[in-house]
Amino acid sequence: MAKLLFLCTGNSCRSQMAEGFARVLKADRLEAHSAGIETHGLNPHAVRVMAEAGVDISGQQSIHIDELSHIRFDWLVTVCDHAAEQCPVLPGPARVAHRAFDDPPKLARGAASEEEALLHYRRVRDEIRAYVETLPERLVAV
Repeated sequence: MAKLLFLCTGNSCRSQMAEGFARVLKADRLEAHSAGIETHGLNPHAVRVMAEAGVDISGQQSIHIDELSHIRFDWLVTVCDHAAEQCPVLPGPARVAHRAFDDPPKLARGAASEEEALLHYRRVRDEIRAYVETLPERLVAV
């Protein structure tokens, strides 16, 4: 089973969503983890929109990539440009892929209502799900 790490800046939203979807949709093929180059805590809006999609990420925690240094990953997928630019070198055979997703908290800052803000989270959630559904085959083709 391939070990995959989704890396984002703060491990609060996008990488958490990706980990959640991979754990539910690809549990038979991937051992999924997520981390950040910083830790910002688990975003409650991300938890809410993932629950709407039938995936519970409420038990996941925002962790720093250094906390996973003991795991030899096969793949590291950066899900934001900042993480791609700051991507650390991991020990072992990890190959790196990049697939940037918009930052829902940033997009939602100007929202007139919570419902409008959640629309950004839902759109990005659905884009992440579509990407995760292509794994691991998409990574092998990289």
